[in-house]
Amino acid sequence: MIGGKWRTQIICQLLPGTKRFGELQRSLHGISQRVLTWELRQLERDGIVVRTMYPTIPPKVEYSLTGRGRKLELVFTAMGTWAEQEDIPGMEE
Repeated sequence: MIGGKWRTQIICQLLPGTKRFGELQRSLHGISQRVLTWELRQLERDGIVVRTMYPTIPPKVEYSLTGRGRKLELVFTAMGTWAEQEDIPGMEE
């Protein structure tokens, strides 16, 4: 559910709060529009992310974590602590 190259990064980007598609794409260097769309749809299907569409022109779409997705913060915090303790490369802030 949260495996793969992008899903954990998408979830981490949404932990602080709601983001629009363009904001997510800019914050995830190297992800294509197609892949981001696919990953968001899968996370939505799995109940991790909620997609909110506003009836404006152009359409405004926002993504945020569900309650289930918010619970993953504890998992990511624990993984970050472990990585720091084990001196895993690439985990510097």
